[in-house]
Amino acid sequence: MYLTPAEFEDLRAFRHRLHRQPELSGEEIETAKLIVEALSVTSPDEIVTGIGGHGVAAVYAGQEEGPTVLVRCELDALPIEELTDLPYKSEIIGKGHLCGHDGHMTTLVAVARDLARQRPQKGRVVLMFQPAEENGAGAAAVIADEKFAALKPDFSFSLHNMPGRPLGHVALMAGHVNCASRGMRIELTGKTAHASCPEDGISPAPAASKLIAELPGLGANRSTHVGLDFSLVTLTHARIGEPAFGIAPGYAEIWVTLRTLHDARMAALVAQAEELAESVALPAGLHLGITYHDVFHHCENDETAVAHLKAAMDAEGVTYDDGDGFVPMKGSEDFGLFGHVSKSAMFFLGAGENHPRLHNPDYDFPDELIDTGSRVFLRTIRDMLG
Repeated sequence: MYLTPAEFEDLRAFRHRLHRQPELSGEEIETAKLIVEALSVTSPDEIVTGIGGHGVAAVYAGQEEGPTVLVRCELDALPIEELTDLPYKSEIIGKGHLCGHDGHMTTLVAVARDLARQRPQKGRVVLMFQPAEENGAGAAAVIADEKFAALKPDFSFSLHNMPGRPLGHVALMAGHVNCASRGMRIELTGKTAHASCPEDGISPAPAASKLIAELPGLGANRSTHVGLDFSLVTLTHARIGEPAFGIAPGYAEIWVTLRTLHDARMAALVAQAEELAESVALPAGLHLGITYHDVFHHCENDETAVAHLKAAMDAEGVTYDDGDGFVPMKGSEDFGLFGHVSKSAMFFLGAGENHPRLHNPDYDFPDELIDTGSRVFLRTIRDMLG
């Protein structure tokens, strides 16, 4: 065990402190300050701030030349009201760490504490506290930041806790592990009219109704199994006109989330959705506007990176399997972009079979996973860098 009981209790208290003050994607100013404070006492060779927004990176260098190993976590919380009776529940109305990013951050702080005691023999470790994961913007912003060039890794690793799986048991496999997804916002603009004379306007209501009914049908596979042909279209929001009885509507908008296992299939689904929207809107005399939001690329685990993680888990006595139906996940993760610049892999750490699910209002990260996650990361680092 890398953490003494006293260290574990200190880290637990730190996680609870993060939990009380959640910040949303792009707003992680105070969270980043807390992370810098926690990292400073571990005397890293360098702390890089403001990367990709409010991101923070700590560098721990060895004495010899070698590869750069990056371990990444997320800074942001969710715009969801926390409904728990925890003594450390969110103090910010409408915001909560209901995905476990507070626990992921604390796990990396635990790694930093061990690196303070013993630097790697060769190469470098970069602990990356990434902003804006929940809206899909953070990884792209970090990688595009000019400060990232000096940190560019050879290998990148990450974890995500996974409710529904036994506590501390890992799901890990090579290949596709998270779906690509994007939010599609469709705007239909016609012409308002007096409600007594709807014929004087151009109502988007019929077209909107048709799209609401037909867009979900573009999904090819709604089963729990995520195969290469998997696609899903989920209606998430719709609005027609204004909340008034005297106005026939002239505007509507429809929000859907498109989801596929891989990016190539996403391109085809986008084309299908756009073609359907055009075929419905244009003949009705409506102006069609389409924008995309929260764009996530698929996440794919590299075989070599997976092998390093499995060797570490074997050495630490952490049990794992290939996901047993939980992986690939239908949920999205922007860690996949780190696979474009390095050999990368994410493992999924069981949070308990009956644990509240991610993004549920009663979710809370299990503190026991801080020790398990940090041991896997540290063993991987020691095996690769000495």
